[in-house]
Amino acid sequence: MTQDTPHPRSSDPAPHIHGPSRRRVLLAGGASLAVAGLGASASAPSASATDLPADCYPLTAEAIEGPYYLDYDLFRRDLTEDRAGIPLTLRLTFLDVVACEPLRGAAVDIWSCDATGVYSGYTEIGNDTPPPAGGTHVPPTDDLTYLRGSQITGRRGEVEFRTLFPGWYIGRTVHIHVKVHVGGELTPDGYESGQVCHTGQLYFAEDTVLASAEIAPYNTNTLARTTLDADRFYGGGGAVDGLLDLSYAPGAIERGVRGSLTVGVDPSAVPAASASASAS
Repeated sequence: MTQDTPHPRSSDPAPHIHGPSRRRVLLAGGASLAVAGLGASASAPSASATDLPADCYPLTAEAIEGPYYLDYDLFRRDLTEDRAGIPLTLRLTFLDVVACEPLRGAAVDIWSCDATGVYSGYTEIGNDTPPPAGGTHVPPTDDLTYLRGSQITGRRGEVEFRTLFPGWYIGRTVHIHVKVHVGGELTPDGYESGQVCHTGQLYFAEDTVLASAEIAPYNTNTLARTTLDADRFYGGGGAVDGLLDLSYAPGAIERGVRGSLTVGVDPSAVPAASASASAS
């Protein structure tokens, strides 16, 4: 199944949310153990660049999952629902850096806060509460699903989402979370029996964030914003650390932004950061 084939639930006005999918249950005994003792720092990539063929794409850096991941199996392209903000078309291409070929048939989850810095599922927490000490996953406070969704990579390893340019919340720069699952199967009940091979975060150049901050409803957020360079998780390495390539009409960012990135992953890896751990 490619990204052009929607999940059976994607046409529902309000997609059904079931409990943790089978992939979550299977991972609980493996990847969750790997994160023990990790603390609040980002994990290292699962392989060294020196282990890769010279003509292969480099591994994209791993990053922590954060406390707000919800495994809802919402296979859909448009994630916006009723949220206001700057339209963001996000196109990601995933490469298997071991086989040096597109990563086909992988399930890709993304999730982010809205324009005012609030995550769906956690609206009672808001945008001004620091992430929990020790990185404990936070149980959701509601059943909202905006700006969360999944797609299956196509034959070129690509997925495309229609979402919104994220806002910011206390202690973090503007970012989107991404998680990649391989080895599973998309069924009417969700993506089953796979394993996580990459957990990362996608970042936005500072000049683009400054432009978005002048537009409503982003300009209603009075919290101090953490800049890209000051963020404790962004590694500063550009694309290899998740920095998106962004384009928009000069002086008219409110019309929409296009973001893209090629993400290099090792499909055999089980990153320590894939478990629900550490700060957001």
